[in-house]
Amino acid sequence: MASSQTLYRIADGEIRRCIDAYLSLARHSKGLTAILPQHLADERVRVIVMAGFGIAVRQATAEEVFSEWRRRQAITFDLETGVTAGVYSNLRTVAETFYQQLSAATIGFTHFDPDYIAGNPFLLPLLQHLGGVFSKSKLKELVGSVSDNSISKPAAERLAKLLSERVDPAYIVKGEILKRLESTLEGIVRDLVGRVLLESIVDAALRQRGLPFLREKQYESLAGVVYDFRADFVLPDATSPRVFIEVRKSSSRHASLYAKDKMFSAINWKGKTADLLAVLVVDGEWTRETLHVLANVFDYVVPMGRIDELMESIEAYLNGDRTKLKWLIEFQITPAYGYPLKPGRFAG
Repeated sequence: MASSQTLYRIADGEIRRCIDAYLSLARHSKGLTAILPQHLADERVRVIVMAGFGIAVRQATAEEVFSEWRRRQAITFDLETGVTAGVYSNLRTVAETFYQQLSAATIGFTHFDPDYIAGNPFLLPLLQHLGGVFSKSKLKELVGSVSDNSISKPAAERLAKLLSERVDPAYIVKGEILKRLESTLEGIVRDLVGRVLLESIVDAALRQRGLPFLREKQYESLAGVVYDFRADFVLPDATSPRVFIEVRKSSSRHASLYAKDKMFSAINWKGKTADLLAVLVVDGEWTRETLHVLANVFDYVVPMGRIDELMESIEAYLNGDRTKLKWLIEFQITPAYGYPLKPGRFAG
């Protein structure tokens, strides 16, 4: 019997397991710079290494993956590709299982039972592609409001009728249906990368160290000189902040724009709070020039692969090691005339 979880929930669980595997590998291999065969015992880790370093993903032993990695050490590890390769593989296996389950339940796609559809809403993406309905808006227009979490009985009846009219079992080809479903899988993974991947790695690394922190959605704002807004992470809290962490993926095309945005954030917050440690965790194709400039404002500019070493430095700073603080920024805005402004607010 296939899992009754939605494709999204299955992908969410798998990407978090891949993140944990990546963090463990990064911790034991000095940020993937000193990988050894014993680090590659787990198949999930081997897939991450192969995909991230551009090695054709296949069944391979730890020694084989290690040998391939040694040949490619000058190649930059692609975190997103490495972590999501296993997610895609897992989703495709689940999608095939869903297909087999649906085929059996519908007697080879010849009979669509409304009760079965209402009781198994997680199969909706597959039903949608079987019926040739490729957008949620069109599906809503045809059968009403439905989701892969819930399908009402009336909507299930309309969907069963639609499928009975549109699906000719003689023309159903498994490979074609699963290929159509790829667009759904890609949308799920893209959403999870944006919502989960990078910040979840930092979150997990902080938790492994037992460091107190709040994420952006957990506090109102972090006080700044010009205006108050939120960092991706603040330690230990926004009332008495000691460290803030920003996480940003970039491409070489947008590196300069992102650098300006992040530098302003650091100046705004460090100029307001004395001894605030500013940390930027980066991924993607930042240019050398922008990273140099960012390092003139942030105390730490660190690639995602060195996250464990970064946590050591943050923990030391929270425990009183002031050598970890690189920059003190004095930044004050005062009115040219009239009544004094509240500290940290902009006159213009």
